[in-house]
Amino acid sequence: MAKSRPYVILSAAMSIDGKIASRTGRSNLSSKKDLVRVHKLRKMADAILVGKNTINVDNPLLTVRYVKGKNPIRIILDSKGSLSPKSKVIETAKKIPTILVVSENASSKVERFAAKGVQVIRCGKNKIDLKKLLAILGKKGIKKIVVEGGGNTNWYFFKEKLVDEIAITITPYVLGGTTAISLVEGIGFGEIPKSFKLKNIEKRQNEIVLHYVS
Repeated sequence: MAKSRPYVILSAAMSIDGKIASRTGRSNLSSKKDLVRVHKLRKMADAILVGKNTINVDNPLLTVRYVKGKNPIRIILDSKGSLSPKSKVIETAKKIPTILVVSENASSKVERFAAKGVQVIRCGKNKIDLKKLLAILGKKGIKKIVVEGGGNTNWYFFKEKLVDEIAITITPYVLGGTTAISLVEGIGFGEIPKSFKLKNIEKRQNEIVLHYVS
């Protein structure tokens, strides 16, 4: 891991067949115990990062609620700057630090989010440059980021070799469906990439949590 960028942990809950949401977008796979795990991870991080689609489908708050602790900075990737101003993360941005990352070619309309307390970062010409973004975030004092998807966001982090640790909960469901979202979407690797190392396995009732490191 380069010292100039934050440590990146990819966190997710997926079905036995590797889906993080059903074909209709339902993603409530985690048990209450797993949600506690997720929120413990969030409180230890400086920031939590998701893609625009996660906001559009789930409209999450991205806060710490199931355990006591501070809320991390919320970072949303939205290259075109088309996020709804009525989403929960935007409406609560004056209370919880929120960063919207867009491309340099995104509409000037994104500046309207600043009035709602959102910090807008332009990074990358037509699409977001993740390596450049992490360098910027590192300079802001962000040392640890939890990436919570979705599938396309996960892919770009793996593609750019920016994932330092993986925490995946295998939930007791089979979702199927060619249009259901997998843990990692995108075009995929043509060759088998360098493997991650299994750090530990936790069994929690009907779920298994796998921890890998790079």
